[in-house]
Amino acid sequence: MELLVASAVGILTACGVYLILRLRVFAVILGISLLSYAVNVFLFSTGRLKTNAAPILDPYATDIVYTDPLPQALVLTAIVISFGMTAVLVMFTLGAYLEAGNDKIDMDQVEPDVDKPIVEGIALDMNAEPQEDRS
Repeated sequence: MELLVASAVGILTACGVYLILRLRVFAVILGISLLSYAVNVFLFSTGRLKTNAAPILDPYATDIVYTDPLPQALVLTAIVISFGMTAVLVMFTLGAYLEAGNDKIDMDQVEPDVDKPIVEGIALDMNAEPQEDRS
């Protein structure tokens, strides 16, 4: 059982990373969804992989057979959050598609200007005269 779950997490992660590296937005969204499914299965497997076991401790049972309820609650919360974030991403990409006319991701590399280094997001001109403080 553990081997099946571990290989499922590995396959979902590999497929998700592959899809994230594509140049189409729809494939990237599917990749993010597959990665969230992989994380959900991993979190769910941390609560013991037992069949026919309740997520509570039975005080009258002679043998202790239960699963941890905390990973189940985390997975339920993660499913809701990932569904909401997927809906937000779909709306962003739909707006970008309607604006641009395609869903291709541009990956043009911009060469930095050597004469103007960037410090904290502000391009500085090295040849400019210092300005006085007018406070």
